[in-house]
Amino acid sequence: MSRSPLVPQGPPDRGDDAPALAVERRVAAPPSTVYAYLTDSVRWARWQGASAEIDAVPGGRFRMRMGNGMLAEGRFVELVPDTRVVFTWGWNGHPTVPPGSSIVEIDLASEGDGTVIRLVHHGLPPDDIPIHETGWRHYLPRLATIAEGGDPGVDPGPG
Repeated sequence: MSRSPLVPQGPPDRGDDAPALAVERRVAAPPSTVYAYLTDSVRWARWQGASAEIDAVPGGRFRMRMGNGMLAEGRFVELVPDTRVVFTWGWNGHPTVPPGSSIVEIDLASEGDGTVIRLVHHGLPPDDIPIHETGWRHYLPRLATIAEGGDPGVDPGPG
């Protein structure tokens, strides 16, 4: 099965006209495998960042340190095993996207012998959407590689 590229999606309608970032990726791995890489600290750090602290329960902590030292922080909002992960997101010390100020929703849909990952990032200020889009477009292929049994290598960051 070949990997499909990230597919840009229009802003989802949240009813508040807030712009959102959405990307989708097909992965040649079952939803349970992908879910494990979204809910375990060691596994998360293999595809994004240099380290992660994940307490994958509603209200549990999400912290991920990038290779450049930046720290993303939030809390888990919703977890549905093998199906959905929702957490707040923001950057420690960031003036416009502080910890917990935006929401990342990741839905996993079984498709044949693989999974479609749909990530929607809500609540970002319009000026911060492009850099987050660049980031998610860099990281979802790394998630796909590791979930499919490959090694994405050391994270060079999205830039």
